[in-house]
Amino acid sequence: MENLKALAYALRQDVVNMIVEGKGGHIGGDMSVMETLVALYFKEMNISPANMDDPDRDMFVMSKGHSVEALYAVLAAKGFFPIEEVIAKFSKFGSPYIGHPNNKLPGIEMNSGSLGHGLPVSVGMALAKKMNKQDSRVYVVMGDGEIAEGSVWEGAMAASQYGLDNLVAVLDRNRLQISGCTEDVMHQDPVEARFEAFGWNVYSVDGQDIDALCDAFEKAKTVKGKPTLVVANTTKGAGSPVMENKAAWHHHVPNAEEYEQIMKDLKEREEAARHE
Repeated sequence: MENLKALAYALRQDVVNMIVEGKGGHIGGDMSVMETLVALYFKEMNISPANMDDPDRDMFVMSKGHSVEALYAVLAAKGFFPIEEVIAKFSKFGSPYIGHPNNKLPGIEMNSGSLGHGLPVSVGMALAKKMNKQDSRVYVVMGDGEIAEGSVWEGAMAASQYGLDNLVAVLDRNRLQISGCTEDVMHQDPVEARFEAFGWNVYSVDGQDIDALCDAFEKAKTVKGKPTLVVANTTKGAGSPVMENKAAWHHHVPNAEEYEQIMKDLKEREEAARHE
């Protein structure tokens, strides 16, 4: 686990380099969701370049597609494509490494980023696995600003209706979206009770704690007849005080001074994690 914690900070550095080189991206949400992606890809999910065409693989949907830079970094670390290529080509003309998930790339199940679509599509994937009597699971990551979309709640109702206990949704609850605090834009609390009312099993954890996330994912495997929501309570921009909990960093590109400080902070946290 200590290595995974360090990996999360190392991959944040790849994200920063990607965004600076590409001159764009959604750095705040990339930072908040990183532990979730590391926990899923390196601990929980049965998916790799070797089995990405196996119908019995686990499946993942990045519904908050604007945080694709974090997904690219994790997929590269998993061996789907080289990180050097991603950093060099991200957001460049003609590049497949565009600013939202592109399913022409290995390891990406669906194009996403039109918010509110990921959960309903994941419901269809999970239902298909049930119908095909497959034991594999479907995971989807949503942003908290995203759940103001009505299609999210249609998907939530359908998942409960069909008893999709092979579906796990993660809500990256960093409480900030492009236009400010989620509670000012569209009140969400208590989000746990809302999903429970729709028939979901719900866990609320520290989303920057890989141990806590993995514990929730393991518990979800024991739940029968209900889909699971993991509310990952996170900090937007997690990893450096330069970015943390600041709405302006939703899609800010670091300048030279900010870049230097952010990378210093991330390297220090990576090193500390290696020596815990």
